Amino acid sequence: MTHDAQPTASHFVNGAYLEDTAGAPIPVIYPATGAVIATVHAATPAVIEAALAGAVAAQAEWAQRSGTERGRVLRRAADIIRARNRELSRLETLDTGKPLQETLVADATSGADALEYFGGMAATLTGQHIPLGADWAYTIREPLGVCVGIGAWNYPTQIACWKGAPALACGNAMVFKPSEVTPLCALKIAEILVEAGAPAGLFNVVQGAGTVGGALVADPRVAKVSLTGSVPTGRRVYAAAAEGMKHVTMELGGKSPLLIFDDADLDDAVGGAILGNFYSTGQVCSNGTRVFVQKGIKEAFLARLTARLAGARMGDPLDEATNIGPMASAAQRDIVRGYIEKGIAEGARLVAGGGLPEGPGFWVEPTVFADVTDAMTIAREEIFGPVMCVLDFEDEEEAIARANATEYGLSAGVFTRDISRAHRVVARLQAGTCFVNSYNDAPVEVPFGGVKMSGVGRENAAAAIAHYSQLKSVYVRMGRVEAPF
Repeated sequence: MTHDAQPTASHFVNGAYLEDTAGAPIPVIYPATGAVIATVHAATPAVIEAALAGAVAAQAEWAQRSGTERGRVLRRAADIIRARNRELSRLETLDTGKPLQETLVADATSGADALEYFGGMAATLTGQHIPLGADWAYTIREPLGVCVGIGAWNYPTQIACWKGAPALACGNAMVFKPSEVTPLCALKIAEILVEAGAPAGLFNVVQGAGTVGGALVADPRVAKVSLTGSVPTGRRVYAAAAEGMKHVTMELGGKSPLLIFDDADLDDAVGGAILGNFYSTGQVCSNGTRVFVQKGIKEAFLARLTARLAGARMGDPLDEATNIGPMASAAQRDIVRGYIEKGIAEGARLVAGGGLPEGPGFWVEPTVFADVTDAMTIAREEIFGPVMCVLDFEDEEEAIARANATEYGLSAGVFTRDISRAHRVVARLQAGTCFVNSYNDAPVEVPFGGVKMSGVGRENAAAAIAHYSQLKSVYVRMGRVEAPF
């Protein structure tokens, strides 16, 4: 790694790296080996104050720029990210443990996509003219002010950009708190935005756990909170934001269903199930972890899946031949281990994996359970690891009813060659993001988000603009005002 690829301090505030060692130390652990590769410090009240005050000042200046000017900065940042994709991907691999094979194509690049997309959209954000006979009205699309972004540890770079890009395009500032498990990559995004021409203080990054997030969410200068995380965290943050009537976007967890009908292309269906369970070592909120396979093809599906699992390569994440990395943390590995033990204890059939390789790092083998029933713990709770549950079903009605029998509603997928069935089933699935003969695609052009306990609001696409701006209505009377007295 080039020397300048590693961030040089814990926080990025007001256009520069900032250190305050009075904050509690947070070790940054490389998940493949367990080695401590850096130490950051949690934000002190002084750091939080500097970040918020800087964001307020920068936002006022930024909002005065035209949308075209704002967009130019975001697009320039996208270009810089693409030019440095390899070093940013390497840092992402050190931060998360995800294989370089994956980070090179899925992480910094998707962050650049978001900055490019919303950079292109910034100049188009206009209000509306509403004719009312002789009178008329118009709307103005205004920024909210200072937004707080709270990230998760599975896609640190992408989440920083998915939140930052629409926020900045609309004229807001952002204070972003990465997960304490993966604190490094967001700092580079902040650094690149300043290099691209963003005013100092517009996008600040501060480190810390829940107490730092809580201080940001509670601050009266903050207008909006966008969280990616678990449902329990979402409940707490949503409640705290409600105290101040703040705008929120909540991107939470799921236990998403993937329905595979007996007329599906078997290889494509297996591929979709692999992407929906083992990509990022299963650490994806939208994963289709309840794989419902129609009875007639169940054994054929399991046989093909088992054969293809032979292609899973666990090993050094910095080796581009590796396609399965470790879990992001020891804590998450232990959670997954517990679920594997529960699956076995509750009578699911272990078809593949289930082991935790010996040695350093936080490794879990890609694991497949068959003969899973809806009542089993592994079929009800989000595992967030490489554990696939295969359930069998008889017919379409049964599959839909069981797919929907969950408090979650983030994603859902259908594999079938019957195009009518595909759209009929998707229309009835209670999920915000659905896939037909595919799984887990997340282009920035398409809205992403959930229903039920999986969240509120949408990220990406034009839909995100509504969540990072507000409308002012102006009524214009062209004639005399008539009043009763």
